[in-house]
Amino acid sequence: MVNILQRIFGKKANTQAAVHNNMKKFLIVGLGNIGEQYSNTRHNVGFNILDHFALKENITFETEKLGDRAMYKLKGRTFVLLKPSTFMNLSGKAVKFWLNKEKIPLENVLIIADDLNLPFGSIRLKTKGSDGGHNGLKDIQDKLNTTTYNRFRFGISDSFGQGKQTDYVLGKWSDEELQKLPERLDKSIALIKSFGLAGINITMNEFNGK
Repeated sequence: MVNILQRIFGKKANTQAAVHNNMKKFLIVGLGNIGEQYSNTRHNVGFNILDHFALKENITFETEKLGDRAMYKLKGRTFVLLKPSTFMNLSGKAVKFWLNKEKIPLENVLIIADDLNLPFGSIRLKTKGSDGGHNGLKDIQDKLNTTTYNRFRFGISDSFGQGKQTDYVLGKWSDEELQKLPERLDKSIALIKSFGLAGINITMNEFNGK
């Protein structure tokens, strides 16, 4: 009887410990397209942010299933950084796979995407909403079957002429933007760390509109 009770309560304790540990794990997904032709384009700002994070913290991405992944630990939290290799329009496939594989709760996911409706470098953190016409967010919404997930929108502005949206989004940063970009990338790294350490609400209050 004692052994049976030990096994029962031992399993319960292990399950509780696993749930507790998973709550301290965060999936940070930077959206973008793979391939040299897309490198450093506005649409790939999600990749830019995670590459800058890896450079600053001296961590390395490894090519794995459906994306490049890096691990970063800070104050008892584990950040799983992911750059999907599925191309933008199929981003949800990679997000769903790694969400399940790492056993990360949905509230601990942060999706980083570009936003035409925000001025260059502006930051907007939200917990739910529509895809706003962004194909990567649309596929994530479809694959996860919810519009309630954390997303970090990085403004790329709408400084393009009629009929030039695609060329603009897939175009390289301007010289002026490149000068301002490093400070904005640093701010983005601070936001990601705050998301894991302080939570979504405090992070929204501190960073939105900054």
